[in-house]
Amino acid sequence: MKTSIPRICTVLFCIVTLGLPLWATGAPEGISYPSNPEIAKELDAGKYVEASKILERVLARNPKDVEANFWLARCSLEMGDYERAVTFAEQAVSLAPGWSESHLWLGRSYGLKAEKTRSLFVARKARQEFETAVQLDPNNLEARRNLMEFYLDAPWFLGGSKDKAWEQVEAIASRNPVEGYLARAAYWKELDRPDLAAQQCRQVLKLKPQSAGPYFEVADFFEFVGNADELGAVVRAVSLLEPSDLRLAYYQGVERVLKGRELPEAARDFEEYLSRAPERDDFPPHASAHDWLGRIYEHWGQVQQAIEQYKIALNLSPDNRRARNGLRRLESN
Repeated sequence: MKTSIPRICTVLFCIVTLGLPLWATGAPEGISYPSNPEIAKELDAGKYVEASKILERVLARNPKDVEANFWLARCSLEMGDYERAVTFAEQAVSLAPGWSESHLWLGRSYGLKAEKTRSLFVARKARQEFETAVQLDPNNLEARRNLMEFYLDAPWFLGGSKDKAWEQVEAIASRNPVEGYLARAAYWKELDRPDLAAQQCRQVLKLKPQSAGPYFEVADFFEFVGNADELGAVVRAVSLLEPSDLRLAYYQGVERVLKGRELPEAARDFEEYLSRAPERDDFPPHASAHDWLGRIYEHWGQVQQAIEQYKIALNLSPDNRRARNGLRRLESN
């Protein structure tokens, strides 16, 4: 699993990425990636149920295995079982209290639980875990990014503060220019300044990162604002860097739809993506691919096929507003 775009939520918004993070100093030896190659293989394939079964067998033999608790928490987050994620993440923290990464993932677990239960108390605990993760390792950029997003999105009574959020942005930028520009882009996007966010995204591209993750975060932004030309530039850059990356099919399809041409090719792009790409948090959601397919079918006047795609998208992601609006539009006619 690779580092991905942080996704936001607290009570209102948290961040979930099941990508390989920037591991903190003092991490338990051998835990930067599953030591069991079978587990690693299942995680890379997005097979979280299978990985969990193996991890549970490990835990049955040794309940105090930090690695098993840590990865079970992460698998549980991917499967949407936030209560279970909290349980295993709390155990990982209790076993490795000085490890920044265990606090980071406990914060993420609390954040998603808070969103689901609308619990202000749990949301406050999420902030505290993010802050602890940063205190334990100031170079844990993912923890800083999560903390920045929390400060930015949370109301003041939960500890939200735009000034504190910007402090984290600056701290990230001082340690890693690419991540700094990405953090600034996220900051301005959340403040509804897509013009300033776009400037930061362009700076990322000028630095020519040597890994695909930053490019795909920029691609997500240009998809969000509907900028086909700049999205296409990102696709071409990644094609040179990682030509076999399965995510390229998705973004190429988005570019084609936004440009309103080559729609049959775009439909094939999305179908290829759905057939080959795992459902992983560092990949575009399958629900989004089905939503784009629904729009293609709707454009072609194939109403039943469009309705089917929108329904699949909503089944996978009930909060997919575009798919919901598309379904309402078609079913009201």
